[in-house]
Amino acid sequence: MEAVRKTLRDSAPMRWLMLVLVSMLMLSTYWFQDFFGGLKGLMESEMGFTSEEFGRLIGLTTIANIFGMIIVGGVILDKWGIRRAGIIFGSLATLGAAITALAAYGVFGDNHRIQLNMMILGRILFGSGLEVVCVVSTRTVVKWFKGYELALAMAINMGFGRLGSAMGLALSIDIGHGSVPPAVAFAATLIGISLIVFLIYTVFDYTIDKQDKKIRLESGIAEAEDDFRFADLIALVKNRSFMFIALLCVSFYAAVFPFIQYAPDLLVNKFGFSYDLPANANYFSPFGNQSLGTVSIYLGLFLFGLAFSMVPSRIKNRGWKIGSMVLIAALFVLFLKGLWGTLSIWLQNGPKTASLIPMGTILFTPIFGNYVDKKGKAASLMILGALLLIFAHISLSLFNNVVLGYFGLLSLGIAFSLVPAAMWPSVAKIVAEKRLGTAYASMFTIQNWGLLLFFWGIGAVLDLVNRNDLEAIRAGEMNYNYTIPIFMLVVLGIISIFLAFQLRKADAKQKFGLELPSGVTPE
Repeated sequence: MEAVRKTLRDSAPMRWLMLVLVSMLMLSTYWFQDFFGGLKGLMESEMGFTSEEFGRLIGLTTIANIFGMIIVGGVILDKWGIRRAGIIFGSLATLGAAITALAAYGVFGDNHRIQLNMMILGRILFGSGLEVVCVVSTRTVVKWFKGYELALAMAINMGFGRLGSAMGLALSIDIGHGSVPPAVAFAATLIGISLIVFLIYTVFDYTIDKQDKKIRLESGIAEAEDDFRFADLIALVKNRSFMFIALLCVSFYAAVFPFIQYAPDLLVNKFGFSYDLPANANYFSPFGNQSLGTVSIYLGLFLFGLAFSMVPSRIKNRGWKIGSMVLIAALFVLFLKGLWGTLSIWLQNGPKTASLIPMGTILFTPIFGNYVDKKGKAASLMILGALLLIFAHISLSLFNNVVLGYFGLLSLGIAFSLVPAAMWPSVAKIVAEKRLGTAYASMFTIQNWGLLLFFWGIGAVLDLVNRNDLEAIRAGEMNYNYTIPIFMLVVLGIISIFLAFQLRKADAKQKFGLELPSGVTPE
């Protein structure tokens, strides 16, 4: 009887294979979400974009979501399941990306206004699918890993998204060879490929659903009711812990995602970094391909992040555990030393240096996810992440010290790892599994209001603050002043700390166990 009750999720290799398959959508959609950040200067010089138009393009990506598209997607996910929801919204994201690429090439017309509006239309369609795809991906991780390594799996899933952001920022200007349309086309193609990978995943999803149904029938367990009820949303709103974590989600991410889009331009204008890499430098270029070398570096960092979090945790002997950590650390130092020639050049380049933000998540998100699984303290880690957020934005707005700026970027990368690694598994403790789609969708909907405001708002405030010097700035005679637009984000960090404290206080009363390790239930 025990053998009959086994499912695919009971096989660790199968669980981790499913994680990789579904995480490809995260990688590609986050690439497309963030890659424009490395192209802002080029979009101004080649396509005639203003900062406000750049902000409008990336900001209106969220417009359908703030009016409930993600809620609709979450309801569809809860009612129709992972396969249908993933295919529907993955296809929508792919269609939107394709339209954006065609518009960038001028297929719909070379007029600036037509080109801008069609690119915005494509981004709106892409955004309508993007957030639901993220909900689908997160819900899939819960399906396969609840009761196992959930926080670590979620952290790795998020890590794939950050890997996409980092490579999108760092590689797009290289892929385009100094032109915007090829970079857009590559990013769109990547989403199409990941959708095909998701279709492969659906075969396994169908199999495990059949296995679960068979177990329920043999055990006499009634199948859960799938019909969506409006009362479910009301119940979420009445849940204090859920509301605090949802508001924390919007305040934290609104201080991070919009900043990433402007970070390369900030570094170029404030700290004197460049958009272009020196042509004759000695880069890491396997097979003579510099872009392949860049991808290899990011993948190497990602693999070291996995090694730090997964290898020691699977060794029971304390001496061997410590030895494995020392060995991995030594190999990591050698990895960085061998690539220092390339990395030292990157640290003078705006897009490459800005990728330190998601680069930090590549290393630290799996580590923090593993910590939450083993030790708990999720709400406390969210407080620490908010403190790092404040330090980062003060360093990058009020001060002109390059070294302090590097520490600010690194702090933001760590915070960007810490808070999501603690936040998303916490939602699975607060909300019943059968309504997680609606819960995550509600959080993403609230989040998108903040993203729209600051994606667009930073660009608008940037033009407003520099309104008397815009002609000189676009002629290359002066630089943008980024102090006020970035300092606005410090306020969001303060709000995040307040909400994280309130979340920990509410959890102490409601006893969801956010401060406890995975699998441990509060008394």
